[in-house]
Parts: sequence; structure tokens; C-alpha cells
Amino acid sequence: MRHVISLLVENKVGVLARITCLISGRGFNIDSLAVGETDNPALSRMTIVVRGDDAILEQVRKQLGKIIDIIKVIDFTSEEFVERDLMLLKVNVPAGKRGEIIEIVEIFRGKIIDVSQKDLVIELAGAEDKLEAMINLMRPYGIKE
Repeated sequence: MRHVISLLVENKVGVLARITCLISGRGFNIDSLAVGETDNPALSRMTIVVRGDDAILEQVRKQLGKIIDIIKVIDFTSEEFVERDLMLLKVNVPAGKRGEIIEIVEIFRGKIIDVSQKDLVIELAGAEDKLEAMINLMRPYGIKE
């Protein structure tokens, strides 16, 4: 099962390492990790996405709560929340296809953030399925990164 965990942590050296060690030590791979300072520079918010067994993840959640530098642990798995992924995609631009690619980007409400003769860098935010659809449409043109 997919789990989304949010942590409010003290903004200190080594906190991220301790948290990722605890999670990986229990056999979980971190699918996604986002960390950023809050409005209080002494605190950071971490959002971690993992897949795995509910019972073991519950143990991990409890152990996270025992780490001194962690102030709050929230498991959003059974809660309603807003989720958006951000993707940067570098796409090859074959001769005569630039207009097609730009049209697809516009349909998806993406942004072209870098342009060169041979490629475009596209920024797209949204649900995971929207990003996957964009990847599938761009694959025939050649995804560089």
C-alpha cells in the first residue's frame, strides 16, 4: 500500500539522514521525498512517500515519533489531502515537430522553461497519471532526461 507521511522536524544537520536510515532499515524504499523550511527557519517539513506493509509502516511511524528532532508525524494515508507532483522533462525536438510538442504542452497546461535547437525542457505539475500521460506522449519524440 502507498503511504504519505508528513514530518515536522527541527532544521538541523543529520535529521534527514537519521530518518532515511530508519525507513530504509525497515526495508522500505522511499518513492518520493520533499523537504523544505517552514515559515519558522528553525523547522522543516518533510513529506515522504513509501509503499509497503501497513503493520510494519505503523512501527516505523511510532519509531519516527521517538526521534528527538521530530516534532510531529502525520500519516496522510487514510486522510484527504491535496497532492501534486512536479516533473521536468527534456525532450528531443525532431525537425518540423516543435509545433506539435508545444501544442501538447499547452493542452497539459505545462510550461516550456528552456529551449534550444535540438530540445525543449518542459515543466509539468499535477497528479501522477497526468505526468505519466505526458511521458507517454513525449516518448516517440525522444526523452533525453
